[in-house]
Amino acid sequence: MRIIALVCSFCGYASADMAGVTGQSYPASVVPVRMPCTGRLDVSHILSAFRNGADAVMVVGCLEGNCNYQYGNIEARKRVEQARGILAQLGIDGERVEMFNIASNQGWRFAEAVKEMEGRVLRLGPGPVRR
Repeated sequence: MRIIALVCSFCGYASADMAGVTGQSYPASVVPVRMPCTGRLDVSHILSAFRNGADAVMVVGCLEGNCNYQYGNIEARKRVEQARGILAQLGIDGERVEMFNIASNQGWRFAEAVKEMEGRVLRLGPGPVRR
């Protein structure tokens, strides 16, 4: 199983780091990919992850109203919804993509989000595209 986590440098990556520092366990199936801000996310990043064999993609940004670039996480949420629509047209369940807003000090929430995504993959089965 492979879950790609597109994480912002400020809160997403810091929450993943905090999870490790505080001993929060989460599945090793997650592959964090650090971005300057989730506002830089493009739908093609999500589609590329699936094309390269991901079973699910999670986007982890700052809490709404707390983005270091003001509206980056709000724009990211819109792009996640666009990606869901495109995936649906391709016959891929949109539940395989999710946006999470997590503060940098919420390592426990990052671990929880990864476990949630792993549960979805177990329920939905392997990703639709295998390399």
